[in-house]
Amino acid sequence: MSGPGADRPRLRVSHVNLGCRDVPALLAFYQRLLSWEVEESSAEWAVLRDPAGGVALAFQAEPHHVPPVWPPRGPEDQQMQLHLEIEVEDLAAASAHAESCGAPASAFQPQDDVRVHVDPAGHPFCLYLG
Repeated sequence: MSGPGADRPRLRVSHVNLGCRDVPALLAFYQRLLSWEVEESSAEWAVLRDPAGGVALAFQAEPHHVPPVWPPRGPEDQQMQLHLEIEVEDLAAASAHAESCGAPASAFQPQDDVRVHVDPAGHPFCLYLG
């Protein structure tokens, strides 16, 4: 093997983890939202996998989880560490679905072609037209 990275070990991102106080509740929310398959589930750790493949979404118990503030108002606010970008075909329908699953739309919407929602653990995520 030659070229960039030829001398490094193989690295592959397998999961994106979201910390939360209630793993089963956040797992149930994202399963309703995405219709992905539960790969494993306990009170401390759970994994959802897209049947089409790709990176899995995992949930890890963090008893002292502090929901991020979106948008942050000041340096003392808990900052968002990451957010999910979810591609959709119909923004209005996807936004209504997210709300029906328990993710209210954020009062602050930074773009016309994106809808920011907040999951039950406080993590913002974006729905956008693909």
